Amino acid sequence: MRFLLLFLFFYTPFFSQTNYPKDYFRLPLDIPMQLSGNFGELRPNHFHAGLDFKTNQKEGLNVYAVADGYISRIKISTYGYGKAIYVTHSNGLTSVYGHLQKSVGKIQDYIKKEHYNQKSYEMELFPNKNELTVKKGDIIGLSGNTGGSEGPHLHFEFRDSQTEKVINPLLCGFKSYTRDTKKPIISSLLAYPIDKNSVVNKSNRPIVINLTLQEDGTYISEKVAATGKLGFGIISTDTDDVSFNNNGTFKVQTFVNGNPYFSYQFDTLVFNEARYINALIDYSRYKNTHQRVQRLFMKNTFPLSNIVCNETNGIISMDSNLSETYKIEASDIYENKTTIIVPIEYSNQQSTIQETPITSKYLVKANLESNFEKENWTVFFPANTFYDDFYMNFEIKDSVMTLHDDTVPTQSNFMVSVEDKSITNKEKFFIASIDGKKTTYNNTKVKNNTFTTYTKNLGQFKLVEDLIKPKITITKSIEGKIINNQNTIQFAISDALSGIKSYNGYLNGKWILFEFEPKNRKLTHNFKDGIVAEGKNDLKLVVTDNVGNSTIFETSFFRTQKK
Repeated sequence: MRFLLLFLFFYTPFFSQTNYPKDYFRLPLDIPMQLSGNFGELRPNHFHAGLDFKTNQKEGLNVYAVADGYISRIKISTYGYGKAIYVTHSNGLTSVYGHLQKSVGKIQDYIKKEHYNQKSYEMELFPNKNELTVKKGDIIGLSGNTGGSEGPHLHFEFRDSQTEKVINPLLCGFKSYTRDTKKPIISSLLAYPIDKNSVVNKSNRPIVINLTLQEDGTYISEKVAATGKLGFGIISTDTDDVSFNNNGTFKVQTFVNGNPYFSYQFDTLVFNEARYINALIDYSRYKNTHQRVQRLFMKNTFPLSNIVCNETNGIISMDSNLSETYKIEASDIYENKTTIIVPIEYSNQQSTIQETPITSKYLVKANLESNFEKENWTVFFPANTFYDDFYMNFEIKDSVMTLHDDTVPTQSNFMVSVEDKSITNKEKFFIASIDGKKTTYNNTKVKNNTFTTYTKNLGQFKLVEDLIKPKITITKSIEGKIINNQNTIQFAISDALSGIKSYNGYLNGKWILFEFEPKNRKLTHNFKDGIVAEGKNDLKLVVTDNVGNSTIFETSFFRTQKK
């Protein structure tokens, strides 16, 4: 009875799905819907918060407002969603359009004006409710490849306008725009001994469990012989009938002897929970093999709203003379389902495959704050920086601090600091993350003789001096030339150590907009901005890195305005 009450408490909200509008929105593109990424798909450090619409591998497709509303937010960034527009609708939802090449019409005029008002390419704007209204089907932009995009596509989201919770667009009518008769694919099943006293198939380490396909389309695993506590994990992907690429699985449910045990479903997402993907997956295996095993248990509880489970957290305890039937169901939003049956029997066996012993003396307790010091380095971990306890490798050699490695995930920032009294030009130093020969800048503050940074990444750290100025190269020389047929000026910019912090261009003493694309390190100014003058023009570009080193590039050219 206790289990039944827990099941009712945990599972009722899970299956009582909100009635989202089904006929309110149109598609944001006027081509057939094909997805290169779906909602909840597993991505580095986050769950994918929308749909990625394919754009025929090109930029410049019209992007349409999916319903009447007003533009409530515009964000221009070199990373993340790149150029993004947010449209608030009267039904309580906001639609989001990311990685745009540019906006159009009055929206683009508004954005361009603000670029010049703020003298910045990167910016975030919040227009008034009546400032930029749109109708369903209005063209609001062109599809692109800006920001963190790895190829031309449109990133699209629905958000609750009040809570900012992200909603699966397939629940808002988009499900009807494509066809899916294909079951999710479970390519691997793994069993996890939970502690040092647990053994699964004579192993104290995670072990792959073989599967056999049955005539009815279900899978039965090999018999699992276990003692102590164990959990399971799967590698699961999904596809549809038209997109031809693997995406994420919408829902996974597990049962023990027919009783619901552990489940998650991607109907909504909460942004500040996105990093808990690193607790859901077997993170160390992912870092070592690039395989994302979705664990169907929680060794330590973490607050991901998508998970529903009973008091066991999905962990099975095998006691003397006990047998269990464990079932996994992986489903898509179209209710195509793949089922695995796992027979489990108690076996008082000895492990022949032992977990590698840990020799470090530095134990990090996940639920407690920790402070470690060695030589001139100090590390402080707030409570709940990590998901699990672990023994940490912590050493200093040749001025490099090794702080374990990147196979242990973090949920939040921790502090790294180093003291050096011998440095006089402190403003030119920063704490760098070191990966082989690669040096990555960490935003560093200095007070007295102590340098401090906050980071989410374990690994190696070193105090690095940067005296190297950024590099500026014009892609096509214009010095002293008449360039009437040239619509843009373009530069390649780069920095060898701390990275580029700012870039500012001036034409005849006036600030001009340069758009920066980090993927190819190109800065571009378009003469359509109307700053270029008749006759001679003096151009100046100033690029500054993160420790204040600056490079100035100056040139002159001539241009006759076309009538």
